[in-house]
Amino acid sequence: MKEYFADLHIHIGRTKSGRAVKITGSKTLTLTNIIGHARDIKGLDIVGIIDCHSPEVLEELEDLMAAGEVIEHPDGGLLYGGMGIFLGTELEINSEETSGPIHVLCFFPTMETMRLFSEWLSNHLKNIHLSSQRVYVTGKELQHKTKELNGLFIPAHVFTPFKSLYGKGVRRSLTEVFDPTLIDGVELGLSANTKMAEQLAELSAYPFLTNSDAHSLKKIAREYQKLYMNEVSFTEFGKVLRGEEGRGVAANYGLDPLLGKYHRTVCANCLLPISEGNPCSVCGKSKIVKGVADRIAELKSEEENLPYRPPYIHQIPLDFIPGLGPKLLEKLMNHFGTEMAVLHEVPESALKEVVPSKVAELIVQARSGDLKVHAGGGGKYGKIIET
Repeated sequence: MKEYFADLHIHIGRTKSGRAVKITGSKTLTLTNIIGHARDIKGLDIVGIIDCHSPEVLEELEDLMAAGEVIEHPDGGLLYGGMGIFLGTELEINSEETSGPIHVLCFFPTMETMRLFSEWLSNHLKNIHLSSQRVYVTGKELQHKTKELNGLFIPAHVFTPFKSLYGKGVRRSLTEVFDPTLIDGVELGLSANTKMAEQLAELSAYPFLTNSDAHSLKKIAREYQKLYMNEVSFTEFGKVLRGEEGRGVAANYGLDPLLGKYHRTVCANCLLPISEGNPCSVCGKSKIVKGVADRIAELKSEEENLPYRPPYIHQIPLDFIPGLGPKLLEKLMNHFGTEMAVLHEVPESALKEVVPSKVAELIVQARSGDLKVHAGGGGKYGKIIET
């Protein structure tokens, strides 16, 4: 069995023609930039492109296939010089049963099935060209359509305060919205880790995924996972999620939840820590953005029989490290090839030959999550505390 690094939630900012897909995404976040950057700079083995339902994105993929730069694997998925590309889409459901918007990820095995899904979607949303569009069907209808086309269905960043499964205080169970037998995995999001999520007994049946939700090139692989697979294909990824024949998630690599934008509860006005029901000590207002940690505490189950989970490694991305600016980062890439190599393989002694000793020490500490951090909240990232 082989090990592969995968980031399965990467957005398209603009198409080749300059048309917006993810409006909040960087203009440099084009398909060709993504796959080149992910493979050659980040060192990923698999990426999930989350806006493949957009017709112009499909056209770009077809052009790359016609040019021989991308090929389709017989068992599903695309290959770009050995790196896998999984065809995905992020959609927003919001009906009476959801009590607020929820984002989900749907992945499909082939260009044909993604085209068919895109055609179906165009009848159920307002703008097929844009990312994360609201789709006017129920969660269960979307699940059934995904399965009809041999796809995989994964609720996205399930604990964030906005647009997620557990984000709204009125929702307490996934069964209120989804058919639990048609869920293939659960994406945790930047403000939660395995230890937090496994407190919900109803999630015990699903593998946990950690992805970047990248809106710019530099955010690719800020969270990712290591997968046990025989080869890079969609069929193999399905076996990973089902835990079949030795496949599975080997490890999750993610931010310390304290660094996430929504970890703690804060005043919605000035982003200072606040307890629910109490006025802010600065502005006097009581409106809050509830933190993921507090929301999980509300939902916590009493059951203690937890399934085995792979390790969740609190790894801090290189662009979070103090003193490691663009020039030093480029120097590291020139010497060691990719960010995966720097984060996983390069000895500290070798790092010190390229960057200042202090920066090298911080990189090593970032690998194991040993850096001290100040918690984030209300949409603002946490920060590393230099000692």
